[in-house]
Amino acid sequence: MTAITYTNPDATSRSLSARLSTPQVWGIVMLAPYVLVFLAFVVYPISYGLWLARHPASYVALYNDPVFARAVVNTLIFLIIGINVKMMIALFLSGFFVQSRSWIRWLSVLFILPWAVPSIPTILSVRFMFNPEWGVINNLIFKFTAEDGPNWLNDPTIGLTLAILVHIWKSLPFWTMILMTGRLAISTDMFEAADVDGASWWQKFRFITWPSMQTLYLTCTLLSMIWTLGDFNSVYLLTGGGPADLTHVLSTLGIRYLRLDQLDLAMASIVCAMPLVLPLVYFMMKRLSR
Repeated sequence: MTAITYTNPDATSRSLSARLSTPQVWGIVMLAPYVLVFLAFVVYPISYGLWLARHPASYVALYNDPVFARAVVNTLIFLIIGINVKMMIALFLSGFFVQSRSWIRWLSVLFILPWAVPSIPTILSVRFMFNPEWGVINNLIFKFTAEDGPNWLNDPTIGLTLAILVHIWKSLPFWTMILMTGRLAISTDMFEAADVDGASWWQKFRFITWPSMQTLYLTCTLLSMIWTLGDFNSVYLLTGGGPADLTHVLSTLGIRYLRLDQLDLAMASIVCAMPLVLPLVYFMMKRLSR
């Protein structure tokens, strides 16, 4: 004879509420809006984008598109040159701005302005400066040489170079400040002992500063690579991907396909950047968890 057991839903709900304290209930209530926002604005867009890019034919079309191949090369150039130059300059500028002189403190206020000002007016101002007809650069060239200046942004090599320089100029103050915090965390007793021993500035940097900041520098480099992969403004606001779609990077290529009403290719081009992003995220989280 089989016994049938009935479960009372009211008893289950009462037992669940009994296991949760009042602070835990309020914690769930306060956390629920953030979970809903995360699901609506992060999980759903990513899932929908992956669903749109699910067709293998989209990746075949990307592979056969020469603009996509050029965008991949431009992205690698942008990452390798832009990040390494930016982080090296930030490392040495952090040693300059860490000095306790009043004029250096005032100079640091001016130095931080490119990062503090929004991207749209700053990058568009650079674009206007290099306008071939009425830009300030070509006006100065004509004033001093009586010759017309070049069409700067009509050359893909110059256009991509200027985009890299704008990216460095825009984000350099932020990474300089981060590395300054690493320098300030180093004990001054170590530098005083090195001065007593007659160490040069290079020896102090090599044996004191760099070993103390190496972990911070590498972590900042990984994080900068992730952010640079998603840097849309530096290229799109300056060159628009032109001329002839020769300065596109992966972060701006999707807009080109959207303009051509090719939504599947736009999503597929973004998905193609994930093999670059996910390993960087993994190594950064692994380094931060130590």
